Amino acid sequence: MRLERLTYNKIKIFLTYDDLKERGITKDELWHDGPKVHQLFREMMLEADDELGFKADGPIAVEVFSLPAQGMVVIVTKEVNDIHDHDERYDDDYIEMQVTLDESDEIFYEFSTFEDVISLSKRLYPLEITGGTLYSFNDQFYMKFDEEEIEAINIDAFIALLAEFGNSSTITSYRVIEYGKVLMEDNSVEKIYQTFK
Repeated sequence: MRLERLTYNKIKIFLTYDDLKERGITKDELWHDGPKVHQLFREMMLEADDELGFKADGPIAVEVFSLPAQGMVVIVTKEVNDIHDHDERYDDDYIEMQVTLDESDEIFYEFSTFEDVISLSKRLYPLEITGGTLYSFNDQFYMKFDEEEIEAINIDAFIALLAEFGNSSTITSYRVIEYGKVLMEDNSVEKIYQTFK
């Protein structure tokens, strides 16, 4: 589990599927409002308080984004009015939530060096994986694969290869697309392989 403060009243929590598995929660269970999910949320809020000083008291909004094979991104926002005028209506154990759930059909990984991207391309190309778009943002490299580019392959083996050279991104592809730079659009694996083989 990785936590990051976005603003004074908003945090982002990134959970891998291994984090969920350790807690005995499946991806499907996460979309249902069960006791395991409540316990997971309590653990996340305690860790957010310990690491970031973010107290989830009073009304909060929770947005959950599922990233296939990578994990979940949870955005927690405290209502601004409640930060300064917390009143006795809420006791310490009370949390009011609005929840938004969304699922993405893309795989988005980050790499610290271009050498990692080259090494990955040399492993993917022989498996007939040639697609992907390559970006750079904040001295990191990002590869985005859409669902249709990877339909015919074993997704677990594909993710294992990606994880060998990089990490699933904790920032969204939308942010990288907007603020980063496109280095290679479409078939970036093939282009990199052909250039650096």
